[in-house]
Amino acid sequence: MRTGRTAVLAGVVVTVAALVTGCGGSVSNSGSGDAKKLVLIPGVANEPFYISMQCGAQAEAKQLGYTLDTQAPTQFDAAQQTPIVTGVIANKPGAILIAPTHAQAMASPIKQARDAGIKVIEVDTALEDTSIALSSIASDNVKGGQLAAQTLAKLVGDKGSVLVINTKAGTSTTDQRAQGFEAELKSHPGMSSLGVQYNNNEAATAASIVTATLAAHPDLAGIFATNLSSAEGAATGLRNAGKLGQVKVVGFDASPKQVQDLKDGTVQALIAQNPGDIGKQGVDQAAAALEGKPVTRNIQTGMIALTQDNLSSNDQYFYKAKC
Repeated sequence: MRTGRTAVLAGVVVTVAALVTGCGGSVSNSGSGDAKKLVLIPGVANEPFYISMQCGAQAEAKQLGYTLDTQAPTQFDAAQQTPIVTGVIANKPGAILIAPTHAQAMASPIKQARDAGIKVIEVDTALEDTSIALSSIASDNVKGGQLAAQTLAKLVGDKGSVLVINTKAGTSTTDQRAQGFEAELKSHPGMSSLGVQYNNNEAATAASIVTATLAAHPDLAGIFATNLSSAEGAATGLRNAGKLGQVKVVGFDASPKQVQDLKDGTVQALIAQNPGDIGKQGVDQAAAALEGKPVTRNIQTGMIALTQDNLSSNDQYFYKAKC
C-alpha cells in the first residue's frame, strides 16, 4: 500500500464500497452466507499494485471454484476502509482477503468479521494484532528495504548522505521498508542517514521535503522513496532544484508510470514486488481455511531490484493497469 505505498485518489468518501475497476470484480448485495464467496478488500481502488493482486486472486479463485468480489476505498485510509468491512460482514462471505490500511485502527472492524465466522486473510499489509487473521501474505518488506539500501549504495558509489521519504506512520509495509533500509545502511560506513520523513501519502508534501532537505544538505546523494507518492514527489522536488538524475532515487513498486519513470531516468531503480502472487496465495489460504485444510500463518513473497540495465528481461514484475 499497496499495496500502502499508494497514491491518494480523488473522490468522495464512500459509505459502502468503491469497486476496483478493470478486472471484472463485482459487488454482491446478497444477505445470505456463501462459503464459496470470497471478498478482496485492497488498500485503495484503481492502483496497479492492487489491480495486479486482484488479477492473481481472481484467476486462482476461478481455478478453485470460488467467486471473488472486490471492494476498495478511494483513499488509503482506515476511515474509508472500515465501512466497507462492515458492509461486507453483513453479506456473510466465506472469507475476506484484506490489506489493512492501518496496523492498529483496522483491528476492531476486522475482528468483527472474524467474530462473525468469516475467515480473514491479510494480503500485503498486516495488523499489529497477529491473533485476528488466519494467514498473512506479503512481500518481505524488511528485506525490500535492505535491497533498496544496497541498490542505492551502488548508485551513489557507497558514499554521501541519503534520505528516506515514507508515506503514513503506522502503515506496516512501508514502515518495515524504512526499517530495513536504515538497518542495511549501517553496513555502508561511507553513507550517512538523514533520517525518515513522512509525506502523509501526498506527492506535494514529498516535494517540499526534498526542497527543504536540499537547502539544509546540498550534498544530498540519494533518496529512498517507500511508495509511489513519495517517489513522485521526490522527483518533482529534484526537478525543481535542477538535481534530477544527480541525486539518485530508488522507488518501490513497478506500476506502468513508475516503469516509464525508470526508463526516462526520473528514478534510477525500483524495488518490484509480485502482487499477483500475493493475491493467488491469499486465495489458496482462504480456500484451505474454508475446506478445513492446514493454513500457513505467514507467507513472504519475493521481489527484485529493477534498473535500466535489467528492465527488459524482467517485465513479468511490471504491475497491471487492468486484468
